[in-house]
Amino acid sequence: MTSKELLPLQNLLDSVLGRLSTLESKLGVTPTEVPRTASQDVGNEVAVAPALTAYDEHISRTVTPFVSACDALGGLKDIGANINTIWLEMRKIIEIGTACKKPKDVQAFLTPKIKPIQNAMAKIRQARLDRKYDWHIKGILEMLASVSWIMMSAPPAPSTFVKDTIGSCDFWCNRIRKEYKGKDEKQIKFCDTIKAVILDLSSYLKEYHLSGLMWNPRGMGAEEFTPASSELKKESKSGPETKSTVIEKEGAGNIMAELAKKRSKDGSSAATGLKKVSRDQQTWRKEYKKPVSSAPASTNVKPSLQKKETATPKKKLATPVCEYQTRGFKWVIENQTKTSNANGLCTVDVKDQKEQAYIYKCENATIKINGKIKSIIMDTCTKTNLIFESTISACEIVNCKSVQIQSTGLCPSYSIDKTDGCLIYLSKEASSISSFVTSKSTEMNISWPDEKSGEQKECPIPEQFVHKLVDGSITSDVSDLYH
Repeated sequence: MTSKELLPLQNLLDSVLGRLSTLESKLGVTPTEVPRTASQDVGNEVAVAPALTAYDEHISRTVTPFVSACDALGGLKDIGANINTIWLEMRKIIEIGTACKKPKDVQAFLTPKIKPIQNAMAKIRQARLDRKYDWHIKGILEMLASVSWIMMSAPPAPSTFVKDTIGSCDFWCNRIRKEYKGKDEKQIKFCDTIKAVILDLSSYLKEYHLSGLMWNPRGMGAEEFTPASSELKKESKSGPETKSTVIEKEGAGNIMAELAKKRSKDGSSAATGLKKVSRDQQTWRKEYKKPVSSAPASTNVKPSLQKKETATPKKKLATPVCEYQTRGFKWVIENQTKTSNANGLCTVDVKDQKEQAYIYKCENATIKINGKIKSIIMDTCTKTNLIFESTISACEIVNCKSVQIQSTGLCPSYSIDKTDGCLIYLSKEASSISSFVTSKSTEMNISWPDEKSGEQKECPIPEQFVHKLVDGSITSDVSDLYH
């Protein structure tokens, strides 16, 4: 069996050995150490994920030549080293993805991981170089925009996003080619290698990270991951190896030896002498599980940490208002609902044509205005019906949702602003007179009686237009969708 096939078994047995080690420490059992052999080191090898191997090939195939091309120019101080740092830091993130499950909040988890990448990019952006390298830096910065694929999730696909940076990068590289063609081959090599990095990275992402950074569904928790290099540093600082660290390092080649040394001379194992758990103490069984409702509330938890189970209080409705204000000759109709009136209908009787009506924050209400009125304003209403006879100036609908307006007489103008859902019923006399002014509104419809058939017709007010520049002025036409 290969080391890759042995890896699940090794992880399982390592877990068993760790538990036995814990029991030994509690019981005071100290088994003899078994010396490590060369075969154990071979068993310690862990197969590298294909995505990580392919990324290493990408670095050696394109990134390393590009870094060499940057260094060969001489004037790009430390630029190549910073680019190399960026790609190595990306490798660490890919390594986490190959070994760990996808965290709940990917953005929050990766934000601290990309700090070294951001720092390296900041150094490149702030580098003070000779003016003749301005095009080089701009091309590099356009190329480095592709690094943000790490935080992306399709659509668009990361490979497509990376490939799209070629256009902006080539814009500056073509200037370099034009300036140094036939004069300096190092400059041409710089342009060729930077493009090769983008194309090769796009191909790599298309194969291994098609919809974003790939995670291992069978891996460990992302928060538990520790790179091998950092583990070695921790072990070197911690001093001599303890029993637990020796067990953690053991490979598949020494598993049987570790299990054998757990037994004492009389054949007893580390578990001998432990108290037997009777069936009624096995609380994991279904028959012994108590219902959740019968469990008493914990008294140790602070009140601020206890879960609030009380239902959120309903929003209090303001007091309905329907009154006439002598100053300004205005009817104020506010906070009307379906239940605020006896018959579900709020009626207003207009006595003077100078009077106006202001309807505000009504919901699921029906309002009827009798008599000819100067103007009507309907503001911040939801699912409200308005019926009126005639107006002298206009009817305005502002910040409303799903409202219906019916005029039994004449209304010269309707103004609809910031409204989603408005249906206006016109009378037979008003169908050829009324005009409509709209802005920032959707789902607007007009209904009127047909003179010939007598049936009610309905038509939408256009929301999409086609604009053209003709002879220095803008012309606008209704989109073909409405023809």
